[in-house]
Amino acid sequence: MRYQISGKGMDVGDALQTHVKSELGETFEKYAGRPTDATVVFSRAAYEHICEATVHLSTGLTASATGRASEIYPAFEACREKMDKQLRRYKRRLKDHHRDRVDPVEFAGAPSYILAGTDGTETEETEPDSLQPMIIAEMEMQVPTLSVGEAVMQMELSHAPLLVFRNEKSGGVNVVHRRDDGNIGWIDPAHSR
Repeated sequence: MRYQISGKGMDVGDALQTHVKSELGETFEKYAGRPTDATVVFSRAAYEHICEATVHLSTGLTASATGRASEIYPAFEACREKMDKQLRRYKRRLKDHHRDRVDPVEFAGAPSYILAGTDGTETEETEPDSLQPMIIAEMEMQVPTLSVGEAVMQMELSHAPLLVFRNEKSGGVNVVHRRDDGNIGWIDPAHSR
């Protein structure tokens, strides 16, 4: 497993790095089994230390957690406990969903754009010069090939409001999202009427 342990505006010593590797290693051995890489970033905001951890599993899932405390080691422990809780919660589902999967999850590249919003100066009477939105950022995203259940689990693990994925049954691009009422919505254009 690859670890990337760093600090924003602070030095992360060898003792802390060793502690992080051993503690996360135990957690993943217990629940995940096959993590591929982990990124742990320490930072400081006013009087508290912040630890953010993101772990990519070979099944294609990504788990992330954040911990805060007045000292750096307790901040990491809070983060690790949250990660432990997430993985424990999904352990049965991880095993059930991936029992039959022999190959790792496939990812396909897709462009992602951030469009400029209005600055609030336009009134309802003014017509824009062009109906084309201005693109202010363009980047490449990874779109995983998953089942709907795996996509919902991935979205919940990463605390994202939505997830775009390629449906492994139909091959089409689908979206799962958290609705305003707290339920999960699934958009599948292949089954539209």
